[in-house]
Amino acid sequence: MSHEDATHGPAPMPAVDPEPMHRAVDTLAAALHEYVGTAVGVRAEFGAAEADEDPRILALENRIGQLNATLFDRLHDGLGMHPDLTSSVWGQAQDSHDSHGHQVPDGAVIAEPFYLGFLVAAPQQPADMTLDGVIELLDETGEEVAGRLLDAGYEVVEWAASRGQAAVFGDDVDEDEDEEGDR
Repeated sequence: MSHEDATHGPAPMPAVDPEPMHRAVDTLAAALHEYVGTAVGVRAEFGAAEADEDPRILALENRIGQLNATLFDRLHDGLGMHPDLTSSVWGQAQDSHDSHGHQVPDGAVIAEPFYLGFLVAAPQQPADMTLDGVIELLDETGEEVAGRLLDAGYEVVEWAASRGQAAVFGDDVDEDEDEEGDR
């Protein structure tokens, strides 16, 4: 009997050894615990952006990705299933706010912020070229994207273009915060 017939066939599989699957889960769990310990230590040394790019973190993320693939293979090889175990899914909001505190429109299932960032450099020549025009171009493009999302049936609660820091939305704005770079 071939792999396809045994694992992907319509018949139940009563005699499956779960031990290789459990070992893969245990190995993955150990790596996740190591990641948490390392991330806490790295974050104690560095800011968030630097911690995201720390070689220890990147190496562990790569290892965890490989271990996720190993778990997938163990489940696939042993059961013929195609598990989706690496998606991130947040549950529905319990009230009219999403997990970030933004007002969710009536009838919406969930709202979530999306970001698109650019690191833009101006060439030295021509000498009169500056980065001042970038925010205007992004603002125009943002308006176009918001329109396209609305045309596609989404409700765009808020959108913003910002310079120097991520845009802030409604409830995210701290009254004492300097918003000079935001538009």
